[in-house]
Amino acid sequence: MTKPSLTHASRMTGLGRLTPSLAILALAVSGCAVGPDFHRPSAPTVTGYTSTPLSPDTQFAWGQDVSAQWWTQFDSPALNTLVDKALKANPDLAAARAALKAAQQTYYAQLGAFLPQVDAGYNVARQQASGTLAPPLNSNDDLFTLHTAQVTVGYTLDVFGGLRRQTEQVKAQTEQQRFETEAAYLTLTANVVATAIQEASLRDQVEAAKAVIASDRQILDVMRRQLTLGQIARADVAAQEAAVAQAEETLPPLEKQLAQQRDLLADLTGSFPSDAPTEHLDLATLTLPANLPLSLPSKLVEQRPDIRQAEANLHAASAGVGIAIANRLPNITLGATAGGAATQFSKMFDSGNTFWSLSGNVAQPIFQGGALWHRQKAAQALLDQAKEQYRSAVLAAFQNVADTLQGLQADTRALTAASVAQASADESLTITKRQLELGQVSGVAVLNAEQTYQQAVLALAQARAARYADTVALFEALGGGWWNRQA
Repeated sequence: MTKPSLTHASRMTGLGRLTPSLAILALAVSGCAVGPDFHRPSAPTVTGYTSTPLSPDTQFAWGQDVSAQWWTQFDSPALNTLVDKALKANPDLAAARAALKAAQQTYYAQLGAFLPQVDAGYNVARQQASGTLAPPLNSNDDLFTLHTAQVTVGYTLDVFGGLRRQTEQVKAQTEQQRFETEAAYLTLTANVVATAIQEASLRDQVEAAKAVIASDRQILDVMRRQLTLGQIARADVAAQEAAVAQAEETLPPLEKQLAQQRDLLADLTGSFPSDAPTEHLDLATLTLPANLPLSLPSKLVEQRPDIRQAEANLHAASAGVGIAIANRLPNITLGATAGGAATQFSKMFDSGNTFWSLSGNVAQPIFQGGALWHRQKAAQALLDQAKEQYRSAVLAAFQNVADTLQGLQADTRALTAASVAQASADESLTITKRQLELGQVSGVAVLNAEQTYQQAVLALAQARAARYADTVALFEALGGGWWNRQA
């Protein structure tokens, strides 16, 4: 363990000879830190995330590392630009970075407790001594000016490790803030990507809904003409009018969601809604990674910022127990003072005008109403709380990954079904149009087939968006690759 030493740069008379003695005394009484020594919790022994084997429909690369810029795997320049804008201008991330800098500076300040505290002072006083008392000066002058300059050195011996535990706690709190910043970084990038994908999906859904409405209206026009010719009943027209109204009801909510996604994207990139980013994603141009990375369960606890944050909190709570114990034990401080005093400024350090002193102080708490004992018990309870919070964070992380994996497998099946439905509806529409050319069906049949096709397009856009969104969620659930980022 590092032995504390007393250093003193002053070469004033007397004090320089005392410094080695102070250092020897400090070495003689130094000891180990009280309280529990922190050890990182062991990784869970589970070998998988889900209770059932993963479906082969979705390809996962077990043990593959996560890229620090995972969003680039979608091969979208517009998406990359949006993320870059957010990382540069988002105020929440900037605030987290500032908080991290403050925590780091607090830690550096705490390191100063291991060094001697040196203060220099100068005092000048004009005094008139009472004639009743003996003159304070050798010259017997009652009126004089006294110049005094001195250097004071103080040092706290960390005998029981209280200072070391305090520094350990501050360092752990700095680590906690570091991973809180990493979590903010990960959350921001995931939100930007997810929001951009959802906006692209809503834009496709709006276009598909408009196409369905236009198709429904065309069918209604045809049916109204047929009603005039007496070919169909009024009830058939009324049913189609209801279908048109229902289709029109779906459009305003989609347009509302689309506008709100644009506003959210502006906020995430540090812009006002009136200055929303001009970049737009197109779902058709996005590339879905062929093999998605899947970290080993034993690695997840090292990669998730929230778990590492809970671990740092556990470390800080462990150090807090040592601090509480050390506060109940003796506190030993050393002090030294050297200086000079004279009635003339230039003669303060002349022979006979200098002075020095060496002091040592031991303070042992005797009775404080049980406060220190209860504070130690409180620190131990906080340590128990931090242990359970860490365990909760680990369980939540594994649930998060498991839910995402289940979602991806369901998305894969849904996307496959939606693609088949869209292809079938497209083929049906083509066949119906040919039948119309041959006079085998009416125009209403074509419009119905076209409506079915547009609805299939709408469902496919939703299925694609869900698949992309859960892919983003997987990258986020695995920690986002922050450990591969240089800065």
